[in-house]
Parts: sequence; C-alpha cells; structure tokens
Amino acid sequence: MNFQHTEDRRMLADTLNRFISEQYGFETRDRIARSAEGFSAELWNRFAELGMIGALFGETQGGFGGGGFDIAVVFESLGRGLVVEPFLDTLIVGQAIARSGNEMQKATLAGLIDGSRLVALAHGEPDSHYELARVTTRAARSGDAWRLNGAKAVVQQGESAGSYLVSARTHGADDAEDGITLFLVPRDAAGVNARGYRKIDGGRAAEVTFDDVALDDDCLLGAAGDGFATLEYGIGCGVLALCSEAVGAMDVAKDATLEYLRTRLQFGVPIGSFQALQHRMADLLLEIEQARSAVINAAAALEGERKVRERALSAAKYSIGRIGARVAEECIQLHGGIGMTWELPLAHYAKRLVMIDHQLGDEDHHLERYVSLGRG
Repeated sequence: MNFQHTEDRRMLADTLNRFISEQYGFETRDRIARSAEGFSAELWNRFAELGMIGALFGETQGGFGGGGFDIAVVFESLGRGLVVEPFLDTLIVGQAIARSGNEMQKATLAGLIDGSRLVALAHGEPDSHYELARVTTRAARSGDAWRLNGAKAVVQQGESAGSYLVSARTHGADDAEDGITLFLVPRDAAGVNARGYRKIDGGRAAEVTFDDVALDDDCLLGAAGDGFATLEYGIGCGVLALCSEAVGAMDVAKDATLEYLRTRLQFGVPIGSFQALQHRMADLLLEIEQARSAVINAAAALEGERKVRERALSAAKYSIGRIGARVAEECIQLHGGIGMTWELPLAHYAKRLVMIDHQLGDEDHHLERYVSLGRG
C-alpha cells in the first residue's frame, strides 16, 4: 500500500491548513462555537469556494474527490482547526443522496457542494444506543401520503438546516435492518419541531420531533423499506471523517504539549529533559501513529466489500476512541493545572477528542461490532 498522498491531495491539504490557520484561529473559532447560530454562514461559503465540500464528492456528483483519502485529508484539516461548520452531516447526507437518490434529488447535490443548502441527518434516537438498525420513528401510508411520527436526538445544526434526512420504520421489528425507509423532510413542514441547544464541544444541535408529518413519494430517498444499506454507507463515510478529524486534533494537541515541555522550566531546566516525561511523550507519539494507521486502513477499505469496509471502519473508530481519550488525558496532565483552563486551546482539543468517541458509536460499541462482523 502506498501511504503517500497524491500531489493533488497534498496541495488540497496545504491549502486547507493554510486557510484554517490564517482565517480560523482559535479566537475566531471560539466566537463562532459560542454564537447563537453555532457556525458561520460566511465561512461556510468560503469553505465551499475553496473546494472543501467538493472534495468530499466524486466528479459524477459534481465534486472532484469523493474517495476515502479525500475525505480523510479534508477532515484531518478540519480537526486541526476544531472547525464547527456542518461538514459531517453534509458528507453523510450527500453520500446517501448520491447512492440512492432519483435524478431530481441528485440534482440537489449542487446546493450541498456550493454551500447554499443545508440538510441535517436525523437518525439517532434517545434509546438507540448507537445501534444503526434500531429505528422506532414510524412512517405509515395514509391515502396518497406517508404520515411520519417520532423523535430524533442530537441532530447537528437542526435549527439551521433547511431539511432533514430522516430514517423511519415502515415495517418490521424496531431493530430489524429490513423495513428502514429514508425521507427528505423539509424543516418547515407542518408537524416538524426542533428544540436547539449548545453542544459541550462547540456548535449547536437539536432534538427534532415529527408529529403526523405528511410526506409525498417525492420525499422518499430510494425504495421504501430498503434504506439500511444506504444509511450504513453514509454513516460509514461519517465514521471515517470523525476518525480523520481526531487525528488532526491529536497532532495539534501533541505539538502544543511538545512545545510546552521544551519551554516550561523547573529547577532551571526544561521539564522535557526529565526522562519520565520523555517516556510518556514517546508512548503518546506511538499511539497517535497507530491511530493514523487505522485511519489509513479505513480510508483504503471505504470502497471495498461491505464486511471488509465495516470492520476497518469499526477498528478505526475503536482505536480513535481509546487513543483520543489517552491523548486528551496525557496532554492535559503534562501541561499541569494550566491544561484545564478555558483560555488554553488545548482544553478544547481534549474536549473534542473525548466527544468524537461518542459520535456515531463509542469504542465499546465498535469493538463489539468489529467482533460480530468477523463471525460467520
């Protein structure tokens, strides 16, 4: 396997890292993360102009990337800047539309890529416990329309999105893969309600309820009852994205800690000269490289056979969850008390690393999933 990015991807990474370092400094990011909207529409449009969204999609979809390593390059850069704009849901929803949408729905991908259209993923439920097939939101036929009822939890940018990609059960048991149907639901449809709140690691999310929402067949994404495979692939892209984002955040936390060890003096010498701290930092560097390797493996498997892909993604997410928590803890401890202060960017990177573990399945969930996918 060639572990070197292509020249185009290296140029993309250089451009994104430079833009984020110059235009998305920590103070700017902190202001945006605390804002009433939870993201910057102006910077979202600028990211789109730079091609950061287009890199997440293939040429047939209107983009210029779309492969596993393209996703990894973009999200690693986003992780370095703790970017809060809605890249993750745009990726998941866009990949789902590209995979199963009709011609009219695929035409809307242009709006996602140019940043003019926001669609949020509304899949997780209060009692789903990360299980992808556990969907209790229901949609039933009533005359010429579907009637949608249920509740979705932690919908990213649920207040700002113009529509939602909603998973609903049209038949089968609550945890069956068969019977899951995907709908594109307008935010302003009668019966849709969103209650927004700030997230602990920046940005905003919402609890969204659907009370007898009437939908026609044009809102269906793919065939009724056959949405699981599309959902699994889209969320798989999201898992790769989160893992790549975590690697970017780990690199920044590592660099900040190394700099602190070189400059913080105790007994007249840098504390980085103490052998015990050198050993701890060396162990941490090895762990981060292991996380990077897991992400490379997942990116390479993204377009492969389903079981190979899903095992690689779960292996990466498990590794990121375990290593991310360790990086957060060690970097804060090596900084001492100052590592916990809100004013120090490191505390925010540590918080984001911990929260990434809880998005799209934590390390315990993905370890169990990895084992189960290896059976049979």
